[in-house]
Amino acid sequence: MTTPVGGTVEAAPRTVRVVGNSGAGKTTFARAVAARLGVPHLELDEVFWDAGWQYRDLPDAHERLAAFLAGPGAGGWAIDGNWNTRLEGMLDGADVVAWLDYPRRVVMPRVVWRTVARGVTRRRLWHGNRERLANLVKRDPEQNIVRWAWTQHEGYRARYVALAAHDPRVVRLRTPREARRWLDALR
Repeated sequence: MTTPVGGTVEAAPRTVRVVGNSGAGKTTFARAVAARLGVPHLELDEVFWDAGWQYRDLPDAHERLAAFLAGPGAGGWAIDGNWNTRLEGMLDGADVVAWLDYPRRVVMPRVVWRTVARGVTRRRLWHGNRERLANLVKRDPEQNIVRWAWTQHEGYRARYVALAAHDPRVVRLRTPREARRWLDALR
């Protein structure tokens, strides 16, 4: 299916799950994968978050994801997001798990810039949710995406290192340049 990082993709995957730390660029990368493969894209944040930054009821979230996988995503998909504890194996059949394993020095400026830009422009996200600049001063990582990205960085790395150790579908992309090369190799 794939060769080691930086290699070429022998046969184009039809289902690609993109994972990594907040601010790594999962959504941007997954959109590019979807465009390259001609498949639909879905953000797991849209599935699992509801209005008011409340977690969507899990059976409802699973129903929405199942509808996507059986409907527009039936012929292939690019889905981004971690949400491992809530997926209950629903995406275990992905052809490829593209792991954006960028260092903190890459991720942190991105997540700060994104959060400030969203806060200033009041950009609507999923279900009317918006990031608030006031959250940048909160100490709780559950309420401050920048602190979340900082505190979860090593946890994500440990989780996906363990997965990659026994799952050959995991493609570890350590730099934006590696990610671009991998994307360019998709046929």
